[in-house]
Amino acid sequence: MSPRFLCTLIIVLGFVSCGLPAKRREDKTKCPHVKAIRNFDLHELLGSWFVVQYFASSEEALSYGCMRPVFSMSSDRLEVSMNFTYTFTDDPAAELLYGNITWEIPNPSRPSHWVHAEDTYEGVYNTYVLDSDYKSWALLLHCAEKSKSPRYLSSFIMSRQPILAPNVVTYLREKLPRYDIDLAYMFPMTQTNCSNTNRESGLDRDTVRYVIKQSESNRRHPMKRLHKP
Repeated sequence: MSPRFLCTLIIVLGFVSCGLPAKRREDKTKCPHVKAIRNFDLHELLGSWFVVQYFASSEEALSYGCMRPVFSMSSDRLEVSMNFTYTFTDDPAAELLYGNITWEIPNPSRPSHWVHAEDTYEGVYNTYVLDSDYKSWALLLHCAEKSKSPRYLSSFIMSRQPILAPNVVTYLREKLPRYDIDLAYMFPMTQTNCSNTNRESGLDRDTVRYVIKQSESNRRHPMKRLHKP
């Protein structure tokens, strides 16, 4: 049996040998390498957005709806803040909740990469702007690293309007698998009936309190669910 035939047989059987390089095993504890966007203008990204699709590596179903972030930047251009509203899909009261998060820009020459600046978030929390045309759509990747734990990934497809054209959504989704995001769990996020209050929902205050208490274990800040239990 010739060495060439033996090498081919080994490869067919699923082994790596004969001087062929083995595929590098990905480190699931570290954030993926992300190239900086060339000529990225952070100032153009600021303002109001709608999250139209959402992914989180710790979730197999969409827990949130009506997520609407508003981005702002500090006067020294070294910090980015996001204030946002959202609801829980299992909340019959459709209570509109509020959250915020602040990032530092560690390298001013790379304004598309932000690192979380608040102590309440355990580990290193990176956010990357993967792409944006500023006026219509943007794609964000969040990645948290924690010692001795798998990394946590989440992603937003954002639009300036409640609805984004299907061809644009497809274009942005196709950018995500290279960062180990499973598109089967990249869910559309509803942006309808997003202004409900407790009074408008038809539920009295005591009933709303009961509903919230019953689902309290699931009612987590969507940006703080960093790691699988």
